[in-house]
Amino acid sequence: MIVFGTKGYLYHLATVTLVCGGCGNPTAHAVRRRVTKFTLFFVPLFPVSTSYRTQCAFCGVERKVTAAEAERLAGPGGVPGGGSRQR
Repeated sequence: MIVFGTKGYLYHLATVTLVCGGCGNPTAHAVRRRVTKFTLFFVPLFPVSTSYRTQCAFCGVERKVTAAEAERLAGPGGVPGGGSRQR
């Protein structure tokens, strides 16, 4: 019997201050990367998919972002225009 499947991993990249598209408040947004890995006998072997999202801390609305945008938000420069960033 072979046991296989997938497992998701959630990585917190940064917390940035953005204006939310849902509620319109300037609030903290978590920038996260979700990686789904193929597992064999409960051992993760290789990534199957990767997605990036931001989530508003005030209303909870999630927005899908590209890998380049997530790296720009989480990078050392942070958000242009004076946005704050925490690690």
